[in-house]
Amino acid sequence: MIDTHLHLDDPKFDPDRDAVVERALRAGVTAMITMGVDLPTSTRAVALAERFEVVYAAVGIHPNQAHRANPDDLQEIARLAHHPKVVAIGECGLDYVLGRCPPEVQQENLRRHVALANELGKPIVIHNRNAHGDLLRILQEEGAGQVAMHAFTGPPGHADRCAALGYWMGVAGVVTYPNADDVREAVRRIPDELLLAETDAPYLTPHPHRGKRNEPAYLPRIVEAVAVVRAEEPESIATLVGRNARRCFGL
Repeated sequence: MIDTHLHLDDPKFDPDRDAVVERALRAGVTAMITMGVDLPTSTRAVALAERFEVVYAAVGIHPNQAHRANPDDLQEIARLAHHPKVVAIGECGLDYVLGRCPPEVQQENLRRHVALANELGKPIVIHNRNAHGDLLRILQEEGAGQVAMHAFTGPPGHADRCAALGYWMGVAGVVTYPNADDVREAVRRIPDELLLAETDAPYLTPHPHRGKRNEPAYLPRIVEAVAVVRAEEPESIATLVGRNARRCFGL
């Protein structure tokens, strides 16, 4: 299994980061991709990828951080993106829920990230909260190549639209929540070749660990839940999401 999205630099991991990576390995997670959400976290993501053989990095500016970014920040992000262990651009996208950043600023930030990802030939990792229409429109207008939709929680119809565009979709711990029937229906519709698994650790902790810090060692719980939803064996889903992650991120 490969955890395609987590935040290993998060301060919640400061007391035991080495142990977190070791527990993930013991749980069957063979690689993980840690995300940047601004320049400082992107810099830390690259440093962690250098420190741990099994860790790779993505660099980018989150939509809720776009209004705080210095005009030179994306230029430095582009420099970091050339690092051999940086396998994606992101986390970027659109967030119309929290309202921390004006939509027009988020949209311009997204367009610049798509251009960078296309220039480097790397996938782009997309955050989406209640911005389905604008998000797909911008990705298509900008000619986004490889797209990985992070922590997919859209309605089933949005999964169909993403699949038609060939976008990968990452399933996180929400699939284990009792009230997440729409997410489970969407997960049933994701084509085999576009299915990814992620923890978003330390966030989105899966059941039965909710209320605790999430970590990559919990990825098997998400894989098991996906297997139940899709009426398949967990071992088959683990193999599938690992193969897809390697193909998506060039691991």
